[in-house]
Amino acid sequence: MSGACLVTGAAGGIGAFVGKRLAADGFRILAADLSRDAAERIVSSLPGQGHRAIGLDVADESAVRAAFAEARDLGAPIDQVVAAAGILLFAANGERPPITEITLDDWNLTQNVNSTGTFLLLREYLRDAAGRQVANGRFVGFASVAAQLGGYRSSAAYIASKGAVLALVKAGARESAHLGITVNAVAPGLIDAPMLRQSLAPENDAMAAANIPLNRIGTPEDVAGAVAFLMGRDAAYITGAVIDVNGGYRMQ
Repeated sequence: MSGACLVTGAAGGIGAFVGKRLAADGFRILAADLSRDAAERIVSSLPGQGHRAIGLDVADESAVRAAFAEARDLGAPIDQVVAAAGILLFAANGERPPITEITLDDWNLTQNVNSTGTFLLLREYLRDAAGRQVANGRFVGFASVAAQLGGYRSSAAYIASKGAVLALVKAGARESAHLGITVNAVAPGLIDAPMLRQSLAPENDAMAAANIPLNRIGTPEDVAGAVAFLMGRDAAYITGAVIDVNGGYRMQ
């Protein structure tokens, strides 16, 4: 029985599209979200067989460990991970809070989900993989153009958490290379997903797109395509890398 590809944040936003794309590419999806019911609804729409849904708080160390253990016990250990779960908090008035107004609770929650959650998934994945031979081992984290540019639509807490992911994938790539596992990230720009819609109404899309060389807001399918590439055979010699999915918004 083949292993599974764990996709966190699988019930909504970009994560749902990632799960659908990878299922279409032949991966067995373990869809994880805070709401197991929501994850179950996604699983019911996936092409292919053998998919499963779980409820998972990626910031909960014991829950992450249990998810990997359960997958092993069921005979479908986790061979790949896409850490798509994330959170972006705004002020009560819907505006991006400046550093001077970010509460410690909001800072900690953002770090716990975005950066610590990615760390816990990567750590448990590498611990699990060290005890067996993993075919096509892949870990894909989610960074953001916000961490690369300072993020005018994102809080400093979010920017810092995604900056941590950028650094973590490089450290993870070096430490996992001997296992034949690649560790990479995608860095989405302005993507038509619920997180963007917290700060950008659809009627303002044209104005925002004017700052993007490709002159459009990105789609979740754009990001899912980049993830699918990193998960596939053609990316076997790519590790410690970040794919910018931003329409040219940030060019190096």
